[in-house]
Amino acid sequence: MIAGYNPDDKVFLAVDCIIFGFDNEDLKVLLIQRDFEPEQGNWSLMGGFLKRNETLDDAAARVLHRLTGVHDIYLEQLYAFSEVDRDPVARTISTSYYAIINIEKYNEAISDKKNAKWFSLTEVPDLIFDHNEMLDKAIKRLRRRTSINPIGFELLPEKFTMRQLQKLYEAILDKELDKRNFINKINSMDILIKLKEKDMSSSTKGSFLFMFDQEQYDAKQDNHFYLKL
Repeated sequence: MIAGYNPDDKVFLAVDCIIFGFDNEDLKVLLIQRDFEPEQGNWSLMGGFLKRNETLDDAAARVLHRLTGVHDIYLEQLYAFSEVDRDPVARTISTSYYAIINIEKYNEAISDKKNAKWFSLTEVPDLIFDHNEMLDKAIKRLRRRTSINPIGFELLPEKFTMRQLQKLYEAILDKELDKRNFINKINSMDILIKLKEKDMSSSTKGSFLFMFDQEQYDAKQDNHFYLKL
């Protein structure tokens, strides 16, 4: 045995994925109903164990695809959870990841997985182990990200109304925003293209549709700012 490598100190490494989605009204998180013990039948984040030939990023992408059928979603590493008794079966350290996606775009692939379900953040059940803590940290990270980067490209349809964008920010920040102040703040970021088209579903007058300016949006992502709403 090589000095310092004690087999008695062997631990399992896991990844858990927090997937946020927006349905034009509400911010939601994707959960699965666990199909094995312990905690069989209870709700959980999507997770799995690291394989010998994988990086953590590889494992997170594999777990997400296996449980949802979804490819090529950007996952951001969040936090490591290493409490000694966090898993009742074995000593396990888990690294959490989070992602934000458009529910409408991916829901068909996800709906094929019968044990996966979207939950509003206000209706999340008690989760297994320390998964509620993981979710709480992910929400806080998402809110901090909202204050220093534009957000919405991954969560909204290609064309959207200003009201939809405001609803998204309100859902993430969990507070109502003044309409005039919000519009002024967003316009000052110079990331939207106003279209001539209107959404006529909300009123007879209709609401103008917008698109994100990809170039400006990416530039704002690279150069942090502070957006106080």
